Amino acid sequence: MTIYDFSARTIAGDVQSLAMVRGRVCLIVNVASACGYTPQYAALEALYRKHRDAGLVVLGFPCNQFGGQEPGDAAAIAQFCRTSYDITFPLFAKVDVNGANAHPLFDHLTSAKPGLLGTRNIKWNFTKFLVGRDGVVRERYRHSLPPANLESDIVRLLQQDG
Repeated sequence: MTIYDFSARTIAGDVQSLAMVRGRVCLIVNVASACGYTPQYAALEALYRKHRDAGLVVLGFPCNQFGGQEPGDAAAIAQFCRTSYDITFPLFAKVDVNGANAHPLFDHLTSAKPGLLGTRNIKWNFTKFLVGRDGVVRERYRHSLPPANLESDIVRLLQQDG
């Protein structure tokens, strides 16, 4: 199973198959607008702009499961991302990433790459998953790791899979 086997609702409300990113390196991130890590949006956008022509795509999935830090609806989230961080990478509708109502994509991601000591649950907003061009999950990064610190892994995958 790969990420291409899943679909998700976009921030605009349309159902989108993740097969749309087939052949690209993906960085999948659960995001939030009112979190101490929200400034990571800027670094995620910078990575996307720098490497998108080489095949990188960042996929943002808003989540309100951590301290209620994503309380807005889709329109409010999209507006915030556009006006505060000029986000151009794809954003999806708000999802749960843990528990009985977790989006199946996040069940897959956390199963493929468990966290520290084999835990599957995502601990906080801005946990990141790096996926190869083949749709296979390669790495999982903690929420506190600045996106710029992933650049060498991203470049390696872009070159290796390219």
